[in-house]
Amino acid sequence: MMAYDAVLDSLTGRFSCRAFLPSPVPKDTIDQILRAARHVPSWCNAQPWQVIVTTGAATDRFRDALYKSASATPPTPDLPWPESYPGVYGQRRRACGFQLYDAVGITKGDRPATTAQMMENYRLFGAPHVAIVSSPRVLGAYGAMDTGGFVTAFCLAAQSLGIATISQAAVAAQAPFVRDHFDIPEDRMVLCAISFGYADPDHPANTFRTDRAEVDDITDWRDT
Repeated sequence: MMAYDAVLDSLTGRFSCRAFLPSPVPKDTIDQILRAARHVPSWCNAQPWQVIVTTGAATDRFRDALYKSASATPPTPDLPWPESYPGVYGQRRRACGFQLYDAVGITKGDRPATTAQMMENYRLFGAPHVAIVSSPRVLGAYGAMDTGGFVTAFCLAAQSLGIATISQAAVAAQAPFVRDHFDIPEDRMVLCAISFGYADPDHPANTFRTDRAEVDDITDWRDT
């Protein structure tokens, strides 16, 4: 039970951090996160994930260039966006957005303010580090699915060490720029970024927590 409790604590304690302190994370701690995350399962043990991790000036150079690119270039993700968010999926998405806007004092219908908040994705929310996560194109959806497991493990390992994270599909919307900036080969899909560091506990964007569906809402029990 102690091991279960530790996992549960990491899962329930983790949140999408949208404001970071500038203090860098020690390289040894980042290495611990990566060492843990690499143990996730993958189909045929292919381990398709690759990460680029920035520190120091490299983060700031990327942040500044990414914001400039996102301000002038329409989204061009390697992995197509969802066609829609029907039903409960859309409800959850909207609820998350409203919670964020309420927390930071954005009123409904204030498009300039919501756009400015969205663009904070491209400032990496002030994080001192970002991990760019990619997978081979040839492995398609299955490589992306396996890599999603790595992203989850990265975030949970970070949480267990007191490091806050946010996984960002928004950064992948600038895939051509990201690829060029980091010299990522064309045969790899840029799937997401993980901005990480120490959370700013006083920032209002970090004060809300999203709900989770109950077990019976996501499970179809088959007993006979």
